[in-house]
Amino acid sequence: MEQTAVASAAIAGSVVHDLSVWGLFLQADVVVKLVMIILVLASFWCWAIIFEKIMRLRRLRVQAEEFEESFWSGGSLENLFDRIDNRPKEPMASVFTAAMREWRRSAAKGLSETSQKASLAQRIERVMHVTMGREIEGLERNMTFLATVGSTAPFIGLFGTVWGIMNSFQAIAQSKDTSLAVVAPGIAEALFATALGLVAAIPAVVAYNKISTDLGRYAARLEAFGDEFSAILSRQFEENDF
Repeated sequence: MEQTAVASAAIAGSVVHDLSVWGLFLQADVVVKLVMIILVLASFWCWAIIFEKIMRLRRLRVQAEEFEESFWSGGSLENLFDRIDNRPKEPMASVFTAAMREWRRSAAKGLSETSQKASLAQRIERVMHVTMGREIEGLERNMTFLATVGSTAPFIGLFGTVWGIMNSFQAIAQSKDTSLAVVAPGIAEALFATALGLVAAIPAVVAYNKISTDLGRYAARLEAFGDEFSAILSRQFEENDF
C-alpha cells in the first residue's frame, strides 16, 4: 500500500489522469480493482436473475390462466389429468396432478367407510401442500442472492472507497502537495467504487421487492386453487361419486 502511495506521488505532477470509467479502473489500487470487479460481476448476475424471474413469472401467469380455463370448463377432471399427468407445465398443474394421483391410487383400492374417505381427504391436502411448497421454493431460488447484493453491495463499495482514499492521503503526504491535481484523481477512483456498489444494489433491492410481491400473489393464487380443488374433492366424497 505504501509503495502504491509513493508511486502515485511520483507521477502525480507529470501524468495527465484519465478520469473516464475505464481510466479510473486502470489507475485504481489492486484492492479497489478487486472490489470493482466483484461489484460488476454481482451486478451482471443480478440482472440475469431479474430477467429470468420476470420472464418466468409472466409465462407462469399465462400458463395458469390456460390451466384454470381447462379446469373450470366443465369437462371431466379425469380426462384433464390424463392429458397432463406426465408433463405438468406449471405449479398449478403440478398440484392438480399430485392430488389426482393420490385420488386414483386410493380409489382403486376402494373406499367404503367414512373414516377411509376422511383419511384420503387429509392425505390429498397434505400432498397438495407439499407440492405447493416445493414449487414455490423452486420459484424463490436465487432470491437470496438479490437480497444479499442489495444489502451488502453499498458496504463493499464503501470499503473500496475508504481503501482508495487512504492511498490518496498517503500519496499527498509523500508528495507534500495538496493541489487539486494531486487529490482529485485518487478521490475519483475511490468514489467510483461506491458508485458501482450503488449501481449493483439499487436494481437488486427494487427487483427483490417487486419479484417478492409477484411471487406472494402467485403463491396466494396457488393456495386458493388448492382450497377450491379440496372443496370439489370433498363434495365428491360426500356424494360417493368415484
